[in-house]
Amino acid sequence: MSDTYVPLISSGVAGPLGVVHLPRLWQKVSLEANGKLASGYPAVGKGFDAMTLAALGLEEQAVRDYIKQNKPTYPEFEAWVKKNAKSLNREAIEKHNAAVRGYNADDETRRGILGACGIPDDVSAPKDAVNLNNLDDWYEFHQAVLK
Repeated sequence: MSDTYVPLISSGVAGPLGVVHLPRLWQKVSLEANGKLASGYPAVGKGFDAMTLAALGLEEQAVRDYIKQNKPTYPEFEAWVKKNAKSLNREAIEKHNAAVRGYNADDETRRGILGACGIPDDVSAPKDAVNLNNLDDWYEFHQAVLK
């Protein structure tokens, strides 16, 4: 296996707090903090990462610093989130989760991912970013590790 890793936790996964994408954000930032995040993957990007931080009222640098300095397990990270989030309530979590689950990728992104995976871009093809990101991760994992 390579020295870097494709993040394989889906954006559709939530931990005990119930916040989708938060486990993936933890994994990506943790991998980057250890120099092990696969090329092409931002630790904190402008999409679901930024949406999650904004929804919870967390500062990006504070998250990066906490993970880099403490190397927390996921439950330890969630405990830190509980202490530091400015908007961690059921309404904010549900609104965020609906936004993530309902977000559709743009046409160019969708076509690129489906094309790489050999999936026709027809009415049965996924359009939502969570499933498209899953396909992209699995493809990249296959290319980096299994091929």
